[in-house]
Amino acid sequence: MELCICCFLPFIISLLSSWFLIPQIRFIAFKKKLFDIIDERKVHIGIVPRLGGVAFFPTFMLVSSSFLYVYIIFRNTLDISVGVESIKEWILTLCCTMILYLTGIGDDLVGLRYRHKLLIQAFVASVFVASGLWINNLYGIFGIYDISLYCGIPLTIFIIIFILNAINLIDGIDGLASGLSMIAFLFYGCIFMYLHLWFYCIQAFIAFGMLVPFYYYNVFGNVKKGHKIFMGDGGSLTIAMLLSVFTIKLCYFEPEMVQIPHSIVIAFSLLIVPMFDVIRVVIHRVRCGRSPFKPDRNHIHHKFLNLGLSHKSTMIVILSIAVFFGASNVLLVPYVNINILLILDIVLWTAMHVLITMKIRKRQLAEITETRDF
Repeated sequence: MELCICCFLPFIISLLSSWFLIPQIRFIAFKKKLFDIIDERKVHIGIVPRLGGVAFFPTFMLVSSSFLYVYIIFRNTLDISVGVESIKEWILTLCCTMILYLTGIGDDLVGLRYRHKLLIQAFVASVFVASGLWINNLYGIFGIYDISLYCGIPLTIFIIIFILNAINLIDGIDGLASGLSMIAFLFYGCIFMYLHLWFYCIQAFIAFGMLVPFYYYNVFGNVKKGHKIFMGDGGSLTIAMLLSVFTIKLCYFEPEMVQIPHSIVIAFSLLIVPMFDVIRVVIHRVRCGRSPFKPDRNHIHHKFLNLGLSHKSTMIVILSIAVFFGASNVLLVPYVNINILLILDIVLWTAMHVLITMKIRKRQLAEITETRDF
């Protein structure tokens, strides 16, 4: 019971804190006319503030630090144990997240070049691996298990940058980035609970709680009444950094700790949609002779919108796809070779996009035919 309260209470405090902050941020955004600029790539209409993510880091830092303070006072009476290594890792996590949070807000307010953002992301990723967390085992992917420090650290830095951009780029329609992140945070919280990594379990539930109010305002907020708000880069980079930390923590192999077989598959399973989507989009841009950093309307949510689905239907379908990939990987990993599972994921993802593309072309052809007949 005590452990359940220790996990549930921070979630509630985080939820309430975020619910209090977001309306205040929305009010300031309207007073200062800090709205999302509408262009040819945007799929929304109306005036909508884009600084909802400003609430994320203060909420997370406040609740996370408060929990740590309470733990220090009552540690002799609690069943939860927080090691020095976890505290060291989390201090660096907060520092790195704060840098990205401020970078994102700066991009939201005045705009930053993608080269500058990439440099900051690379710096943050390099600082984070100083905590001692890095991908030190591939669990049999391509027949590789233990990897050296010289290979693991560059790989970890690359993966952090990759996740940061994947979450940032998938934030294209209401509730998509926040919904995918909420599912992942809830999933990580349960996995860390199973592994008795209580400190990380509580942090995951805190992150989950801070996103619930934003999801409500973002998906169900009324534009005409000024209730809707967007996340902005400040928010997407914040949650992406936290997702990166949880992913790498779950991948980190510690022989003396309880381990889940092929945990690298489980760690990345619920990030398959944003990560695979970025790979597909970059390949498409390069193949078409465009810069991989130049925005377009070729993301997975754009494709579903082109099929005629509404924004909410598109969001629900993509979240369902993410849950399907995540659940199927978790269920199959004890029975299927990790490399075969990876190939199945890639084949299924590719087949899905080929089918969607065919349906879009068929729909466009039908519209052209109807126009000519008219």
